[in-house]
Order: sequence, then C-alpha cells, then structure tokens
Amino acid sequence: MASFAPFSRSFRFLRRSAHESPVVFYSVVLGLIGPVMVLTIPPIRKSLGYLPPERFPTSYPLPNRPRRPVSGYEDD
Repeated sequence: MASFAPFSRSFRFLRRSAHESPVVFYSVVLGLIGPVMVLTIPPIRKSLGYLPPERFPTSYPLPNRPRRPVSGYEDD
C-alpha cells in the first residue's frame, strides 16, 4: 500500500521547478506575495503607530480682495 504524501510531492515539484525554470517559479512566488501583502501590511503599520501624511492642498487659496489688472508687462 502506497503512502499518501501530497505535501512531499508538492515540495518536490516546487524544488524541481525552482531549479529548472527559476524565472517562472519566482515570478509566481512574487505574484502570490503581492495580494497577501495588500491584506496584511496596513494592519501591521496601524498597530505600529503609523500615521498617514496630511493631504496636500489641491487648489491655491485666492486672496479676499478685488483683482487688479496687471500693467507694464504687455508685449506691444
């Protein structure tokens, strides 16, 4: 009777693919780590006390006075 060892076969397959085609293997590994990091890094940063930076202004405040036309800089 053969023993059931799916994890040892999986590990052998991963090791073989890492040696035979490392570019594909590590691309898949990095591709799987990305979504995991999206879900785990923000709570870790929050627990360590990280505060997001203040939002920068998207518009320039206009002065509270009437506008005067500019003179002396015409190209005429």
